[in-house]
Amino acid sequence: MESKTPRVAIQGIRASFHEEAAFKYFGTNIQTVECNSFKQTFEALKNNEADYLVMAIENNIAGSILPNYSLLMSYNFPIVGEVYLPIQLHFLTLPGVKFDDIKTVISHPIALRQCVDFIDEYPQLKVVESNDTAACAKRVHDQQLTDTAAIANSLAAKLYNLEIMERRIESNKKNFTRFLIFTSHENAHKVKANKASLCFQVANQAGALAKVLNILAEQNINMSKVQSMPILGKRNEYNFYVDIEWNETSNYDTAIRQILKYTQNFNILGEYERYEEPVH
Repeated sequence: MESKTPRVAIQGIRASFHEEAAFKYFGTNIQTVECNSFKQTFEALKNNEADYLVMAIENNIAGSILPNYSLLMSYNFPIVGEVYLPIQLHFLTLPGVKFDDIKTVISHPIALRQCVDFIDEYPQLKVVESNDTAACAKRVHDQQLTDTAAIANSLAAKLYNLEIMERRIESNKKNFTRFLIFTSHENAHKVKANKASLCFQVANQAGALAKVLNILAEQNINMSKVQSMPILGKRNEYNFYVDIEWNETSNYDTAIRQILKYTQNFNILGEYERYEEPVH
């Protein structure tokens, strides 16, 4: 692909956490493709309306986002990267508004849950759930709501000219979301990978999964995540999603060859470089 500005599909609107994650991975020189749902982001990639998509897959407090695992399986686009974003939430208002004027606070239900300690201190505030943190900030700005605060990130404050009345109101300051980066098969280039996402089934018998885990251990491969999902319409059958990391590619190749003997419907969802926080 010639070096044009990458079009990146995100769930939500500009200045949402998905756009922040996209900026962190690609830099700010991207064209953001806003989508209403995660399914729509995959459709955008499928219909060539986007070159990449960024999708949240887990939060270290709220856990895995299970419906997104089903989506990545049904569309089967390769994972080409990942990025971890610290979730920092602020209390945003129109400039000049006083705290006492605020009657309502609006945000995404997960963001509201992550700020529950702050919200509990002000029982007079009416809490209203909405579909997107950035959309809440935009609404305060567009409708010039002097009695409403939005909980969103600093990107949204900047884009929609809001004031940060209270900074970092999330209850847990070590709150991270992991995002996966997908692209089309044509666009996926071989990279020097040290992480992979796998999906497979094992026979429903004692020790079947243990065999796979032993192979990884013998090859000195770190399993950074395992997630099981029931297979629709099948009793006692599960897909296992496993993220693994390695230092020596030869160990990875050997492990995959051996694992194939003990699994069914084995699928490599993507091989990519694991995300390392840049050192400032």
